[in-house]
Amino acid sequence: MSAISNQPTNKNFLSPLGFKFLIKETPNINWFVQSVNIPGIKVPVAPLDTPFVRIPFSGEQMTFEDLKITFRVDEDMKNYLEIYNWLIGTAFPETFEQYEGIGPSTTNTNRFLKPGQLKSDASLIIMNSAMNPIIDISFIDIAPIELSEVSFDTRLSDVNYVDATVVFSYLRYKINLI
Repeated sequence: MSAISNQPTNKNFLSPLGFKFLIKETPNINWFVQSVNIPGIKVPVAPLDTPFVRIPFSGEQMTFEDLKITFRVDEDMKNYLEIYNWLIGTAFPETFEQYEGIGPSTTNTNRFLKPGQLKSDASLIIMNSAMNPIIDISFIDIAPIELSEVSFDTRLSDVNYVDATVVFSYLRYKINLI
């Protein structure tokens, strides 16, 4: 096989602007996502010791890095409160109402998960240069584990809108071609 016949069919580079991120059960976050990462994967080495040299083999358990998204906080803080209430309801509720606050309700719009459901699924949809979806990365059983601070500052000369970052743990992710 010559080098000429081994040319890529698509010579466009992947743009960091072409993506959509959707958490299945959080409508207020989805619209405001500013950045997201495809987490790294690590497989530890399981060495085999011999009298002369240590031979490395791939380990048996994969470790996924955390999923991090940054989103612009809306004026009513609805998207921030979605994650805040999710964290409070799953991590350390002080009352039964806080725990119940993560389930669906016709009167409370901050409820988004089904009763007893503490995790959700999410998708990172990657677009090509024509802004058509090409890859869907499905995250299984995500749950927030960290929510960043929100800072206010009267010393600013321009309006810098507030961003927040949320870190999720998850079971695994799958990469699917569309």
